[in-house]
Amino acid sequence: MSVRVLIVDDHPMMRTGLTALFETDPTIEVVGAVGTTQRALVEVARAAPDVVLMDLQFNRVFEGAQATRDIRALPDPPAVLVLTNFDTDADIVTAIEAGAAGYLLKDATPDDISAAVHAAAAGQTALAPAVATRLVARMRQSHSSLSARELEVLDLVAAGHSNTGIARRLHLSETTVKSHLAHIYPKLGVNSRTAAVAAAREAGIIGRE
Repeated sequence: MSVRVLIVDDHPMMRTGLTALFETDPTIEVVGAVGTTQRALVEVARAAPDVVLMDLQFNRVFEGAQATRDIRALPDPPAVLVLTNFDTDADIVTAIEAGAAGYLLKDATPDDISAAVHAAAAGQTALAPAVATRLVARMRQSHSSLSARELEVLDLVAAGHSNTGIARRLHLSETTVKSHLAHIYPKLGVNSRTAAVAAAREAGIIGRE
């Protein structure tokens, strides 16, 4: 079966170009191409795409990360793959924290974009090489400041355990577990469990699924 893709970008030429690109690939089907984040939410409900290809800026307003968060909060949501011109650390981390499955720059090759779409549909992370290098360097630098206990907590978070479950396994109080997480997040430059796990996996701090 082909991967169903919704394109979300405020530039008509970009939407047209991406649509034309995917029309040459029989394994990818474009189910919609819209220019606003508001329309994206409507189309996700209507077309049920497997992957949403999302820009970050719309009419000079950075709405893509919030739209990603809104889409990922839906029941049985599609993967969201960011495709943008913006590559600052803040943009990258914000998108990942919002639930993006990948982050590509618009100078990516057609083959790289298609491969990233398939990776996102399969539940994998897809990062542009330059983005991955910067994120890994950032996380590895943070890794050196994580304590052994913090690494244990992070590993159990990645395994899907609740704070209560982590406390039971490590013979700690739930308050202590929350305290460890409160220290882990700023060290990794994130502010949620999901973002901490995604960043740590990408950096090799903890094992992948």
